[in-house]
Amino acid sequence: MNRPESETLRRGVDATGPADATTLVLVHGAVFQRRMWAPQRDTLAEQFRVVTVDLPGHGERAGTDFDLGSSVELLEGVFDEVGPAILVGLSLGGYVATAYAYDSPEAVDGLVLTGSSANPVGVLDPLTRAVAGLTRLLTRSDRVESKLEDFAAWWTNRRDITADHKREIIDAGFSPRQFGVAGPYLAGQDFRAAFGRYDGPALVLNGQGDLVSRLGAGDHGEAAPDARVEVVDGSGHTANLGRPEAYTEAIRRFTRRVRSDTSPGVEQQ
Repeated sequence: MNRPESETLRRGVDATGPADATTLVLVHGAVFQRRMWAPQRDTLAEQFRVVTVDLPGHGERAGTDFDLGSSVELLEGVFDEVGPAILVGLSLGGYVATAYAYDSPEAVDGLVLTGSSANPVGVLDPLTRAVAGLTRLLTRSDRVESKLEDFAAWWTNRRDITADHKREIIDAGFSPRQFGVAGPYLAGQDFRAAFGRYDGPALVLNGQGDLVSRLGAGDHGEAAPDARVEVVDGSGHTANLGRPEAYTEAIRRFTRRVRSDTSPGVEQQ
C-alpha cells in the first residue's frame, strides 16, 4: 500500500494528506491510541487532511493518566495549529470531542460521535463508576493488564483490515488501565446537554451491535439542532474497525454534507 506522507505536528499528533484540504481530527477510544484510525487515515487522506491524536494515558502519552481537562486542552492546541476542522470522536474520544465542541463550537465545522451517545447520568452514573472501579482494581495486577493487552491484540487481529494496519495498531500498544481511569471523569457529566449546545452539523454514528450507545442515540440526536443518527450495520462499539469501509464512507458522506452546508455551490464528490 502506498501510504500518504504523514507529518508529526507534536508528540502523539500526526497529520496526513494535503495541507490545503478540508481537515478531519480523529480522536480514539479508551485502551486504543491514534493508530486505531489507520484504515480511515489512509483512505481519507487521499482527499482530506487527516489529523490523529493520542489522548493522555494512551500511545505516545502513555506516561501520564487520562483526564478530561487536559484532553480538551490538547485538542485546543491541535485546533490552534490546524484551524477549523471536522471533529470525529469514538467512545472516550467522543466524550472528549463533545466537551471540546461545547467549549469551542466556532472551531468545529462538524461533529461526529461514535459509541458515545450513552449519557453517563442517572442510573448510568453509578454503573459507569462501578465498571471503572472494577477495571482499576483488576489492572493493578500486571498479569491481568498483560492479559487484557493480549486480548486487545487478539481482537484487533480478527478485524477485517489489512495486515499492515493490524500490525501498526498492535505495535502501538494498548492501555487497558485507562478505561478505569477515565470512568470517573465521565460519570455524572451531562454530555447530552453539552452536545445540545452545539448548533453545527453533527452525526451520531453507532455500530449496529453497540446496544448501549444505540439505546441513547435517538435522544442524543434530538438534543442537537442539526444532528442526524446513522447505524453502521454489522459492527459493534468500535465501528471503525468492525466495518472499516462502511464507517469511512459514512464519514465521507458527512464531510460532503458539511461542505455543502458551508458552500452551497460546492460540487458533490
